[in-house]
Amino acid sequence: MKRSPWRYIWKSKDIRNKLLVTLGILVIYRLIANIPVPGFNSEVIAALNTSNSAAGNLISILNVLSGGTLSSFSILAMGVYPYITASIILQLLGPIIPAIEERMKNDPREGRKWMEKWTMYLTIPMALLSAIGQIGLFNQIVPGMTVLKNYGWSGSNLLPTVANISAMIAGTMIAIWLGQLISEYGIQQQGLSLIIFSGIVSQMPSNLVRILADQSSGWYILIISIIVLLITVFAIVHIQQGIRYIRLMIPGQRISYRGIKSGGSVTLPLRVNSVGMIPLIFAQSIITFPALIASFFVNSDVSWVSNVASWIQTHLGGSGVFYVILYFILVVAFTYFYTSVTFMNNDYGTSLKRQGAVVPGRAAGADTQNYLAKIQNRITFPGAVFLGLIAVLPYILGAILNTNANSTMLLSSSGMLIVVGVVRDIIDYLQSDLGQHGYEEKLIR
Repeated sequence: MKRSPWRYIWKSKDIRNKLLVTLGILVIYRLIANIPVPGFNSEVIAALNTSNSAAGNLISILNVLSGGTLSSFSILAMGVYPYITASIILQLLGPIIPAIEERMKNDPREGRKWMEKWTMYLTIPMALLSAIGQIGLFNQIVPGMTVLKNYGWSGSNLLPTVANISAMIAGTMIAIWLGQLISEYGIQQQGLSLIIFSGIVSQMPSNLVRILADQSSGWYILIISIIVLLITVFAIVHIQQGIRYIRLMIPGQRISYRGIKSGGSVTLPLRVNSVGMIPLIFAQSIITFPALIASFFVNSDVSWVSNVASWIQTHLGGSGVFYVILYFILVVAFTYFYTSVTFMNNDYGTSLKRQGAVVPGRAAGADTQNYLAKIQNRITFPGAVFLGLIAVLPYILGAILNTNANSTMLLSSSGMLIVVGVVRDIIDYLQSDLGQHGYEEKLIR
């Protein structure tokens, strides 16, 4: 009987040590995630479960992304998302500010170091704004009650407020540091992804308990949820693995009808979905923000202001057909937008020109870049529509089962995308590392 190639992972001392270090750091992270911010008000946290306001819906979304740390108001309530937000902002500024774009093109290695340094600098103010915003969201759940005792920016409340916000910022920096430790001493380049992954997976038991809490139809919903989860995961893997290979020609090689001679096949892979779940975060944030702002004006003395605010909360507060349709459209639009931004930052035309590689029938440089951009736009369409369907899947399933969208899935839409993507990347990394140690068998055939 042939033995499984998975035994090589434990047999290789180097890989085994990396996995143990990674597991140990993740355990430390989950322990820290249970430390609450000093002085939090448990009554406001308890009211979150029964809140149907725009603030409550947005908190529920952010809670999924933070791995459940927001609902308990942990010092890790913001997770590593201020860092991710800062990274996205700098990437978006690249095509807009010529100095940044030139720095990244002239010396990509130094450009990445510069980007990492300024991403860390920008993370601190982003974490500050995020902490204040999260406190403000919780304060909207129960009118007249704050999630932090002695919260305020004047008098005797100032010092406790500064201390609590500093604790939340420190928690984010600790999470980022632990992620960097994993990338350096554990599974390389997967630190932050694994931090997010561990938080999402840790929510599955509580989601299971919430589904089964319904005595009448809990098991029925659970079975359907598992079936939908398996089908969705299969579809995500299939779409995420979708690649269009572009044939390249390098001087010194000749291309015949049967392929490239005297050098092997040379191709440039373009993914159907190269942006992961970032469009879902963008779309969800933008569509929920008007409802959050409207919550401040619902009780306005001006009748038309109150009516407009009520309409916005009703239609953009996380439920309704209008919300679902708009959410789908925004996800598709942001998928195209972010794909085009990242594609421009990569600048394949210039990179291939420097390497001496050309696309047959296309001039090097701008012509190649435009040609590749057209192909990327075409293959992005099925990926964008797929992301849109994944985003609204809980709402569709909730409508079919006549229940709340957040009570029908063991994993959220964005959670499934993250989990599948991280597992795929880890398997690819282990396969590559095993190859360097002389193990040629495939982990997954």
